[in-house]
Amino acid sequence: MHPMGNDIDVHLGKRLRRRRRLLGLTQQQLAGACGVRFQQIQKYECGANRISAARLWQLSEALEVPVGYFYDGLSELAQREPANEGDGGGEMFARKETLDLIRAYYQLGERPRRRLLDLAKSLNGEHEAV
Repeated sequence: MHPMGNDIDVHLGKRLRRRRRLLGLTQQQLAGACGVRFQQIQKYECGANRISAARLWQLSEALEVPVGYFYDGLSELAQREPANEGDGGGEMFARKETLDLIRAYYQLGERPRRRLLDLAKSLNGEHEAV
């Protein structure tokens, strides 16, 4: 089962909010950078309004991420969704520890970030039966 329509809008909105907060921007500041009202950013972040391709490009420029950033995790979400209904996975991103880790990660240069990500993936692989 693949996420469709609104599920994708909600996913993009969550990614948008996460990146905006990580950079310490308010909705008003991001709205100003994209030429929209802050209410529009609110609607994007909660998935109420669909983000057009042109707007997604503007947001990626303002948030200094590739457009693909917004889609990261979408295929994994589709694979996990039926098995993990109601597991409160969003709570993980509400924890201060998670936000601290993400902030520290993005303060690293690109090469150390890639190495840390590879390390994390390899550690995760040790717990799975191969």
